[in-house]
Amino acid sequence: MNDTPEKPATDAADTAGSGPDLPPDHLSVEPGSEFFDVDKLQRGVAISFKGARRTNVEEYCISEGWVRVQAGKTVDRKGKPLTIKLNGPVEAWYEDLGEDAPHAKAD
Repeated sequence: MNDTPEKPATDAADTAGSGPDLPPDHLSVEPGSEFFDVDKLQRGVAISFKGARRTNVEEYCISEGWVRVQAGKTVDRKGKPLTIKLNGPVEAWYEDLGEDAPHAKAD
C-alpha cells in the first residue's frame, strides 16, 4: 500500500515531446492499426508532403519521411483500399488551431 498517487499513462506522442499542439509522429486512419487514434483524427490533422498539401493520406510517419496514399480505386480481397508508400519530407499540424498552428516535422 503506497500513498503516492500513480502517474497517469501517457501516449507515445506525449513522451516524444511533441506536446498537445502537435500531431503524433505516426498516425493512421485504419481502425485496425496500432497507430490509429480517433481523438487526434477528430481534431483534423492536415498533411503537407514535399511542400504540397495532401488530403488523400491514409497513414504517415514524420520521422521516417513517408506517407501512404490510396492506389486508385483498387481494393484488396478484404475490401480495404490498396495503398502505396511515398517517400519525402512530411509535415503535420492540427487544422483546429488555425493558420498559425505549429507544424510537426522531421529535424
